[in-house]
This record gives sequence, C-alpha cells and structure tokens, in this order.
Amino acid sequence: MHPKIPLIPQDLKKLYTGFLIATVIVFCISTFVTKFNVFTLFANGDSIWKFISEDFFPPKLPKMNRLPDVMESVLVTLALAMASTTIAAVLAFITALFGSEKISPFPKTAKFVRGFATFLRNIPTLVWAFILFSSLGIGTGVGFIALCITSFAFMVRAFVETMEDVSNDCVESLEAVGATFFQRVSQAILPSCLSGFIAWFLYCIEVNIRASTIVGMVGGGGVGLTLFSYIKTFHYDIAFSIILMIAVMVILVDQLTGKLRRELLK
Repeated sequence: MHPKIPLIPQDLKKLYTGFLIATVIVFCISTFVTKFNVFTLFANGDSIWKFISEDFFPPKLPKMNRLPDVMESVLVTLALAMASTTIAAVLAFITALFGSEKISPFPKTAKFVRGFATFLRNIPTLVWAFILFSSLGIGTGVGFIALCITSFAFMVRAFVETMEDVSNDCVESLEAVGATFFQRVSQAILPSCLSGFIAWFLYCIEVNIRASTIVGMVGGGGVGLTLFSYIKTFHYDIAFSIILMIAVMVILVDQLTGKLRRELLK
C-alpha cells in the first residue's frame, strides 16, 4: 500500500487550523461583547422578509415633477466624487513628493508627511462629515471637503508607495549628473509612475462614488440626501428605486474605471 502524500504540508495545515480556531474564538468573544445573537436573524427572518417584500416591492418611480430633481441629485453625486477626487489627487501628488525618501528634497521630513497622511486616513469619511457639518453646516461644499480629506490621505499613501517602486538607478543617475528636484520628478518619477498614479486615481473615484452617497445622507447633498428624505417619510418603494439607480451608477463607474485600470497596467 502506497503512503498517502498530503496535499498541504503538515506545518501549513497546523497554521491554517490554528487560524480557524482563533477566528472562531474571536467571533464568539465579539458576539458576547456586542450581545449579538446570530440566531435572532433566523428567528425574525419572516418579519424581515415581509417588511422588504411589502414595503420595498415593487419599486416605484418618484412623481414626474420630482424625477428631474432626483436625476439632478445623481449627477451632483457623480460631480462631487469626481471633483473631490481630482483636487485631492493634485494635492496628494505634491505632498507625496515630500513623503517619499527616495525623491524628497527633505528626506528627514518624509516620515512626518506619511504619518500625517496616515492620521487623516484612519478617520473615516463619515466622521469627517459629522465634524465638518457640526462646525460649518450642511451642504455639498462641506461634503466635498470631507471626501477631499480622506481621498487626499489615501492617495498620498498610494502615490508614495508607487514612487518607492521606482528603480534607484534611475534616480541616482539623475542626481549624479546634477539634476534638480523638478528634473528628477519629470524625468524619473512621472514616466515611471504615471500609469500607477492614474490607476489609483480611478480606484479612488470608485470609492468616492459610494462614499459621496453616504456623506449625502447625513447632509452632504446629492442622491444620498434625496434617498434619506424618502426613507424618512416612509416612501420605501420610491427609496428602493433610487437605491437601484445608485447601484446601476456604481456598477457602470466600476466597470468603466476597472477597464481603464486594466489597460493602463498592461
């Protein structure tokens, strides 16, 4: 009888088993702390389904005199995501030049720049929105600033990592011939990293389409605010049609930006 050859090495199998056990333990502790009972979902499944099937279905379009306003709010959400991402990308590129030790004219400050971006990035967009709404009031302008802050912080990190992948030989050869900071950026960084920068920019647009909807629901304008107004007035069937509009918008943007990213990274 031939000995069995394990498909997974014994050490790796033990590691996976330990990870699975640790995951189960963490889940049990988390449910105990949060007092979440997964069986409640199954026990109340009928009432949840009844609420969705009776109040959300079938979806209903807004009244004809309100439909142009709804479509305008969708365009506002798109514009909000595009504008905030574009401004954040420009600012992030300039900041990332000082956050990369490889290219920064002040290498010792690079860690502080990255630390500042990390601090901004670790505060969710929704928290920034509440902070800004409390101090500046509601409106698309404040939603724009909230999206811009988180997009800026995210892209600084992404751009710095992209710059760090540039070959040292390219940068050092330019330094050896006396190239200035701006010449190193234009001759080494931009040619090597431009496709990566654009790919991260497109990804950030995808994220901000969804984030701008959430920010809009708490006062940032756009389709999120329109959706929340229908939910608040218990027009769930109309709210569901707006949710479908948002889903279609997000899918189309994801497909378009995903295709562009794949072309750039070929």
